[in-house]
This record gives sequence, structure tokens and C-alpha cells, in this order.
Amino acid sequence: MMPKPHIPLEEIRTSVESCRRCPLCEGRTHIVFGEGNPEARVMIVGEAPGKNEDLQGRPFVGAAGKYLDELLAMAELAREDVFIANVLKCRPPGNRDPRPEEIEACTPYLREQTRTISPNFIVTLGNFSTKFILKTDVGITRLHGKLAQAGKFQVFPVYHPAAALYDRSKRTALEEDFATLGRLLAEEA
Repeated sequence: MMPKPHIPLEEIRTSVESCRRCPLCEGRTHIVFGEGNPEARVMIVGEAPGKNEDLQGRPFVGAAGKYLDELLAMAELAREDVFIANVLKCRPPGNRDPRPEEIEACTPYLREQTRTISPNFIVTLGNFSTKFILKTDVGITRLHGKLAQAGKFQVFPVYHPAAALYDRSKRTALEEDFATLGRLLAEEA
């Protein structure tokens, strides 16, 4: 059986922009498709856009995004080196958790992005994206910093940067995990 050809990112973006698969499209200012290097070795996957992301149409632009940039530097990466996306492409109202039907409607886009970019590592930020990508009920507290496999992808779960901004006890673990990611990347270079 022939593998399906990869869909160019711009084509996936066009599909997302016209998406009406779930009610989140009604409240969006912008889709947050994701951004970064289309040939990245590392793909960062968060949960869903927040208010700032919805207004700017870009992932991780608030305080958590600034912290993510610092964390990337600890792994000797910059935003331009990675591709950052979310499970959902539209903001849930009031930043509530994504609902199962919203995830179901939106995940084909993330799947296609991942296939097209074909990263060596997928870094999942927080419980939500980790549970989704690893198809597990085990929480991030037990999984963070441990390499896992999902299909052909190496998955590296970490705490969400926003969680470390609210709970300073998670900062050390998160910073150590990004240092570990840097080592893993260096070993594979």
C-alpha cells in the first residue's frame, strides 16, 4: 500500500481557515494554525489557543510563550527551529478545557501537520496534549521528562509552561526536562 502523500502546510492552513466542524469557529477572532520551521526536528504541541493567541493568530504569545522561549533556549533551540501547534486551532470560550467533540473535529489537522513536518520529537505541553498524543490516562506528573513512543514519533511530555508560572514548584522540573531535550537532540545530531 502506498503511503498517503503529505499535504503542504499552506493547504492544511486553508482548510483550517474555512473550518466549521465545531461551534468554536463562531467565537474565534483568528485560527491559531501554528508556526515555525516546516522541517523542524522538534514539534511542540499545546492544548488550545488562549485570548492573546486568538487575537494575534499565533501560538504561545503571552507570558507562557515568553517562558517557552526561555525553555527552548535551555535546549539550545529557538522558536525558529521548532514548529509550535495546538491540539485545537480555535480558542475555547473562557479558556475552558477542550471538549471531546471539539478534539475529534480538530485533530485531523494536527495529524496532517505532524505527518507533513515529520519531526524527530514531539514535545507535548501539559496533561491535555500528552494524554491525547500518547492515548493514555496517565497524568503529566508521572510522564514528564520520560521519552515515549507514538507510532514513528518520539514523544517527550513536559509540564505546560503556564502551569510553571502559577506553580513555581514545577519550574525546576520543566527546566530540567528542556535541558534533557537538548541532550537528546545533541545525541541524535
